[in-house]
Amino acid sequence: MKNFSNIFPTIVSYFFIVLFVYASVSKLFEFERFQIQLAQSPLLSAYAGFVSYGVIIIEWIASILLLVPICRRSGLYLSLFLMSAFTAYIFIILNYSDFVPCSCGGILEKLGWTEHLVFNVICVLLIIIALFLMEKKIPVRKSKTTITVSTSILLSIILIIGMFLSSEYVIKKENNFTRRFIKHPIIEHQSVHLENGFYYFAGFDDHNIYLSNQKYPQQLLTMDSSMHRTAITSARIETDHPYKNIRQIVSDNHFYIYDGSVPILFKGRLGTESTIRISYKDAYFNDLKVIDSSLFAIRTQIRPSNHLVLGLLDIDSTEKLQLKTTVLKKQTDGLFDVDGSMAYESHTKKLLYTYTYRNQTIVMNSSMQVQKFLKTIDTVKTVQIKTTKLSDGTYKMKAPALKVNIRSVVYKNLFFVQSNLMGRHESRKAWKKSDVLDVYDIDSQSYVGSIYIFKKDDHSLNDIIVTEKYLYTIHNNELTQYKMTKALSQYIKSGKPKTDQQSRQH
Repeated sequence: MKNFSNIFPTIVSYFFIVLFVYASVSKLFEFERFQIQLAQSPLLSAYAGFVSYGVIIIEWIASILLLVPICRRSGLYLSLFLMSAFTAYIFIILNYSDFVPCSCGGILEKLGWTEHLVFNVICVLLIIIALFLMEKKIPVRKSKTTITVSTSILLSIILIIGMFLSSEYVIKKENNFTRRFIKHPIIEHQSVHLENGFYYFAGFDDHNIYLSNQKYPQQLLTMDSSMHRTAITSARIETDHPYKNIRQIVSDNHFYIYDGSVPILFKGRLGTESTIRISYKDAYFNDLKVIDSSLFAIRTQIRPSNHLVLGLLDIDSTEKLQLKTTVLKKQTDGLFDVDGSMAYESHTKKLLYTYTYRNQTIVMNSSMQVQKFLKTIDTVKTVQIKTTKLSDGTYKMKAPALKVNIRSVVYKNLFFVQSNLMGRHESRKAWKKSDVLDVYDIDSQSYVGSIYIFKKDDHSLNDIIVTEKYLYTIHNNELTQYKMTKALSQYIKSGKPKTDQQSRQH
């Protein structure tokens, strides 16, 4: 036991020397990115410059103190303060922050945030045990050691809580708008568990919904309205391409598989596995919607500015790519500030683009002619984004941006937007347990009301799709079908498909 009391503090000390030296060197080698990661943190954004240097310096001081036997006790107390602060930081990020930033560099980057929290708690316990074992060799009472250990932990927690309370990014502030929640708009009908949490909605028709999978991107799962699987197909596509992000979309009895980073686009008939390549290297893109069998709406980047723009890919035209450079309106950098989501409605032939960081949706026809602008109910007219250019030419956010709209989906005249902002007089408890959909009437450009979508096992909404009678959601690996009640369905107007010629005349 005596040997253990002597050896254990030494082993713990050398463990933390290795840990701190490795972590600090990793941060120094990628110091620019380390600062950006801190700047993106909801707790540390305002202190990123100070903290980026301070953490590295403290890790080196702790390592030196731990290396010198006469200073080892002080080194362990400094290590305890540092690891307790890290632990408190992760706990707040996991439980009280709406935005989870990137993990730290080095080997710990491979850990998830929960695993990182467990690792830190174990480290804190190791230091406490080592300190009490060391105190046996010197005339210091256990009560004094207990007080000193408790004080170190308490001070570190107070420091992190102080940052938490002073940060403008951590807590959702009450916004100057009021939601009107529709009374019983949907009723949960049934749900099924999927094989994994990588599914997303590829589309729907009168009888089925279609799901694809990021993990197995060539698979297409067909489910009918009774939530029974009717088919699983795996499309055959060319294999000699550097695919990075294969996606699927279903439209008018066909499925389309694409990867805008290649760029390539395949087409196949539903129920079959064979495909034909219909576009290759015509245009790079990072989002795509099917307008008809030969016309596609895309979002791409233009050189050398790297600005995001919308465009049309017409594979039957001699000039296949038509860029619409004036549709998206730049406010700051032309990249993050115009980020958003596209949605296409086949009945009305309307294409919608909703900005992520401001309260506006652009309503266009199938030729990308702007017809009107729809404002979401929040008050964020100007993006709140700070960006910086790295030495390699890429742009990164310097601070957590105020995200307004998360995703959107449209059915006939109804437009559903998942909001990221809490309105006036709304319950913070309800926000923690649910996601909110704001519903708009495109024709009248009016706000219909809002819907709570309750989380499943603490999982937020991954994807959503709306059909004539149902609203479907995916939370992690759970697919849920909600039946729309008259309180919501009464706002849906009957719409008949327009021809391309009719839609372009508008």
